[in-house]
Amino acid sequence: MRDLYELRPEDIENPPSGWLATLRRIGPGMILAASIVGSGELIATTTLGAETGYAALWIVVFSCLIKPALQYEIGRFSIVSGQTGLAGFNRMPGPRWRVNWVVWMWALVVLFTLFQVGAMFGGVAQVLNQLVPSVEPRVWVLGLLALTLWILLGGGYERIERLATLKVGLFTMLTMLCALLLTRKPELFRMGDVLSKGFTFQLPPGDGLATAIAVFGITGVGATELFMYPYWCVEKGYARFTGKSDGSPAWLLRAEGWIRVMRFDIFASMIIYTIATVAFYLLGAGILHPQGLVPSAKDMIPVLSKIYTETLGAWSLPLFYAGAIFTLYGTIFAATAAHSRLYADMVRLLGGFEHGDYAARLRWRSRFVWLLTTIPAGLFLILESPVQMVKAGGLAQAVLLPVIAVGALFMRYRGLPAEVRSSHLTTAGLWIAAILTVTATTFSLLTFAFR
Repeated sequence: MRDLYELRPEDIENPPSGWLATLRRIGPGMILAASIVGSGELIATTTLGAETGYAALWIVVFSCLIKPALQYEIGRFSIVSGQTGLAGFNRMPGPRWRVNWVVWMWALVVLFTLFQVGAMFGGVAQVLNQLVPSVEPRVWVLGLLALTLWILLGGGYERIERLATLKVGLFTMLTMLCALLLTRKPELFRMGDVLSKGFTFQLPPGDGLATAIAVFGITGVGATELFMYPYWCVEKGYARFTGKSDGSPAWLLRAEGWIRVMRFDIFASMIIYTIATVAFYLLGAGILHPQGLVPSAKDMIPVLSKIYTETLGAWSLPLFYAGAIFTLYGTIFAATAAHSRLYADMVRLLGGFEHGDYAARLRWRSRFVWLLTTIPAGLFLILESPVQMVKAGGLAQAVLLPVIAVGALFMRYRGLPAEVRSSHLTTAGLWIAAILTVTATTFSLLTFAFR
């Protein structure tokens, strides 16, 4: 059984040259986009647009553009060191009980994000109930639970990457088409309104504030996705292809080459999810907000479907249903696949098994797949409120973002040898991203707490 986390000399491979060859080696970002373009975009972002109109557009754009700098530094650490993301954060100073306080904080936040995954189960079940009203959403949830277990227990990285790429491509293109058609409806969309109202850099009042913080926590690269990304980079092979650091010029060239591939992967996925996120927001602000429609528990799918039917026409309702199923379900399998890997790695850090025991890693991963699918499905069966469940997970993720920003700086200065550290320009971008992330998140959470 091949250990994807072990660095062996026979796995060393020179990085591709040319952008076409590089394009064929990307993939981790597509899985991340599959996780992102789901609860964050379809539900939270559209809901924020419905609640606030164009006033919070700047939050969406800021969220998408600022976090890749943190993502890049964390991914760089894993490629160069060959260590996992949690292992990197586990080296940070501070209190620890067998593992670092950051690892425990991550584990706690992920438990809250299970509300988001539960919301995805509920969203897909509501769509399927619209198609087959005779079958209750609760029954559909149980069927989806069985399907998810079958997919995740029987497939590795390649299967997840293929499904993620298909899902991201289909629904992103459809949503972009709807947003383009929206811009041709002057009664719903005026560029002057978007520019004058969307970039006032003010936090929305009332219920919109909680939604805005949740959106910042989960859109773009969400807090938990920043932890996920290095694992997909490892399983894709970037670290294995680079090999163990020996300080030689050949190793340095390989490291920089595979980091370049990762940078292309990050940039490509950022373009995709930023376009999709902005499109969802504009549709919510342009179509739902003027009608006073905000997605809620029972009517979430009928309300959200209007972003398609009122731009493409009534005939597009089946397209929306199909897209919603792909989008929401994609979040379920992408997030669960990643979290099961991270929890298994946490067990390793706690001393549950040795680093080279790949069979034990897979056993623990399968156990967490069971837990991380059954618990969210059960949460929806109890709460049955997808929108509020997404907000709860998003708020929890926002709390984690400042810690990740500091952790990325720690990896830059304490985690890597000087010869492979980021350039001065990249480091400046990292500092700007970290400062803005910490400041924006802290200010927003304090404003929410003392409003």
